[in-house]
Amino acid sequence: MTRIRLGMVGGGAGAFIGGVHRIASRIDDRYELVAGAFSSTPEKSKASGAELGVAEARCYGDYAQMAKREARLKDGIEAVAIVTPNHVHFPAAREFLKRGIHVICDKPLTSTLSDAKKMVTAVEKSNALFVLTHNYTGYPMVRQAREMVASGRLGKIRVVQVEYPQDWLTEAAENEGLKQAEWRTDPERSGAGGCVGDIGTHAYNLASFVAGLEVESLAADLHTFVEGRRLDDNVHVMMRYAGGARGMLWSSQVAPGNENGLRLRVYGEKGGLDWAQEDPNYLWFTSFGHPTQKLTRGGAGVTETTGTRIPPGHPEGYLEGFANLYSQAADLIVAHRDGHTPDHLLPTVHDGLKGVRFIDACVRSSRKNAAWVDL
Repeated sequence: MTRIRLGMVGGGAGAFIGGVHRIASRIDDRYELVAGAFSSTPEKSKASGAELGVAEARCYGDYAQMAKREARLKDGIEAVAIVTPNHVHFPAAREFLKRGIHVICDKPLTSTLSDAKKMVTAVEKSNALFVLTHNYTGYPMVRQAREMVASGRLGKIRVVQVEYPQDWLTEAAENEGLKQAEWRTDPERSGAGGCVGDIGTHAYNLASFVAGLEVESLAADLHTFVEGRRLDDNVHVMMRYAGGARGMLWSSQVAPGNENGLRLRVYGEKGGLDWAQEDPNYLWFTSFGHPTQKLTRGGAGVTETTGTRIPPGHPEGYLEGFANLYSQAADLIVAHRDGHTPDHLLPTVHDGLKGVRFIDACVRSSRKNAAWVDL
């Protein structure tokens, strides 16, 4: 199968997530990186491109120049990965969407709710596809959990409990020259939410993806513990779902001893599920009144096999989950060439809008002393 010609905006020297996207795009050999605006200056972009083996003529100083020229080339890019700080997502994506180039964008969708709404309009006006990389939805056992909820194994959902603690911002890393900390704690680049936007949106999306429920209202307490930091670094949220279920979400980047502790628990009238990202190949299921079962990726009793590449006992995780999204996006792009739109579980621009609405609601609620607000 011919590889999809991929471009990238952002992801230059020192950018962690750009490397992740590049690895994910190549795991199943579906893409070839051929162009990029990797940094904010032509010199830095060309230097990054040279390290990645991209021809100098296709290393651009800005995304607008890249979109215009690539759209005119006979062998121009078919898709672009946008892996910049949040405030660049919308203006960059708009340039490619209006030229019919498919967009694979990192989360959250945008830095403001206004831009998120504009992004939805831009996608709806374009003939191009848009995929948002909420990568945890690509884990096989997360999709197994979703299938079990949807098929009624848990009964009507009552309680959703999700948490995402880290510890890497326990001290003021943004003042020590750490690039990843600098922009994530800068409201001009990150948006109104710090921790809630960076990892809280992952927790929110995961809970909604598995439970199949929409939050109607929430009460949030956003707090900044590190002196001088301009955005929140710890978040507690109570959530009321449509249909009566209740939820709680905790995300923190100042919780020593936690590396990437995303965990989801869902409880219904007939049973419960428990999944942890740091041990992602297993899903714990309890049918009320019966012993707890340990379900294994690719093992007995598991119906969801999408993305399982190797036998049980050989761990798969973060990069493979990302790769599942990229490979399924490739399937969509190939189908799009033939005029088809197959069913898929990839996060869409509408999921992205929900995530930004969540951030906005949390900020509004916290400013009102954790008052209940509607989404």
